[in-house]
Amino acid sequence: MRSMIPDGDFRFIALDVETACSDAGSICQIGLACVLPDNRIHTFSTLVNPGTRFDPFNVRLHGIGPGHVHGEPRFDVVLDHLFPLLSRHHLVQHSNFDKQAVNAACRSCGMEPPDFRWADSVTIARRAWPELLGNGGHGLGNLKKVLDLDFHHHDAGEDARAAAMVVLHAEAHLDLNFDELIKPARKHYPAAITREGDPAGALSGSVVVFTGALSMSRDEAAAMAAGVGMDVKSSVTNKTTHLVVGDQDLNVLAGHTKSSKHRRAEDMRNAGHPIQIVGETEFRALVSSVEAN
Repeated sequence: MRSMIPDGDFRFIALDVETACSDAGSICQIGLACVLPDNRIHTFSTLVNPGTRFDPFNVRLHGIGPGHVHGEPRFDVVLDHLFPLLSRHHLVQHSNFDKQAVNAACRSCGMEPPDFRWADSVTIARRAWPELLGNGGHGLGNLKKVLDLDFHHHDAGEDARAAAMVVLHAEAHLDLNFDELIKPARKHYPAAITREGDPAGALSGSVVVFTGALSMSRDEAAAMAAGVGMDVKSSVTNKTTHLVVGDQDLNVLAGHTKSSKHRRAEDMRNAGHPIQIVGETEFRALVSSVEAN
């Protein structure tokens, strides 16, 4: 594998992982998109044996199963080969999951997470195309349509290349280079998203709170909930009936804590409060089933 790893100095490297199950450390594929000074992209991907179960949902998503990773190296071996390249470049992930997964996989191998330099192409896309907020959002699926990107979603190498292309498009759109794009912006704290539910909706009387990384914007999620009668609030209280958590954030991420909203909801549920904690996929299914009736 070492002979296949891109060699040289790059402007930045986009990194994406696929996981075998809901455990963020269960990395079964790593993809890199190394951007050359002339903006050509050198893509690399490798399978990883996660040494854990494969959930049907994840297999359906990326098509990788136990048979594909049989005989492939474990994560610590792969990271040892990739470390010289990754440690000297700025890494781009599309959302924070990839960093969380790498750190979780390190801890599962008894290793300290490396101090890589990370940037987020979602943050860059929001800066470049703020009009997409509430209009499809800044996930790779929507950016693929908006920017006319050509890639196969949920393949680590392809998704890494897509994240790199998002950055290149943003550079051209804003006339800023990569270093300027990743400078911390002055913090802005928008008003919390709250919304009153349709009183005629089938779930009228329910109160929902969102937390974690969703594939859609919070505005979109709030609109979906309100459309079926759910009041949308920004914090968990004794009136909360549903907490919707990003699918990848449903479980503790190997040493990473759950959000404060998630922990409070669990504490309330353990104390007997009838609050439902569901993933985004379950939430979408709930809304679809209500709308169908």
